[in-house]
Amino acid sequence: MFIETHCHLDYLKALPLEEIRKLISEAGIQKVVTIGVDPLNLDKVQELSQNCPEVYYTQGIHPHDAKEATDVEFNKIRTRGIEPKMVAVGEIGLDYHYNNSPPDIQKTVFEKQLQIACDLDLPVVIHTREADEDTKAILKNFSSKLKRRGVIHSFTSSLDLAEFVLGEGYYIGFNGIITFKKAENVQEVVKITPTSKILFETDSPFLTPVPHRGKENAPYYLPFVAAKIAELKNVDLEKLKAEVYQNSLSCFSKLANS
Repeated sequence: MFIETHCHLDYLKALPLEEIRKLISEAGIQKVVTIGVDPLNLDKVQELSQNCPEVYYTQGIHPHDAKEATDVEFNKIRTRGIEPKMVAVGEIGLDYHYNNSPPDIQKTVFEKQLQIACDLDLPVVIHTREADEDTKAILKNFSSKLKRRGVIHSFTSSLDLAEFVLGEGYYIGFNGIITFKKAENVQEVVKITPTSKILFETDSPFLTPVPHRGKENAPYYLPFVAAKIAELKNVDLEKLKAEVYQNSLSCFSKLANS
């Protein structure tokens, strides 16, 4: 069995939702976490979790949309944090590649949401791109307060950041990027990450793995990610799947409670 720890179900357009759900089940995926990212989709992901027993959700404002964050969104995150199917605060973090929101606003919104996660005793789902030093500095400031830690998702950063977050107790999420020809840097991070700290994700509809490049990504492609990680780490695939399944329950404890 698999747990899909990071996707955007509300963005999938290639197939009807019921067909997607059927294919997800056939792929051996037992639970799916769909991610909140902006003021417009926070309600959508919550609704998906209410209508689909296998779907769980997060609430958070992505760094791209940090400039749009208001107390309305922060209050939604706080209020929904007690719901059984809201498993984490996220997707939050820093992205200096696009700078869709000014860096200072990104940092402020990131810190506010980390504090909400501390207050709710929930893990976080972190996005970081070309922001290694500021990510490290902010996470250091929350090291003693953020008990549940969480995951650095879709990891594409340096070995140095990987070693830092692993040392802090975070999980690292890997997706279809690891199957790309020019992803040697991410593949090296896979190799140094203990299997006890790996999570599987697709980040669908983005980052479709080989051999399905060109198609819309979806959670049912998760087995290709698992197989590539097993190959890179030279470990037994079935043992890896069992361990990562438990990792997912450990990272997102609400998944184990329902």
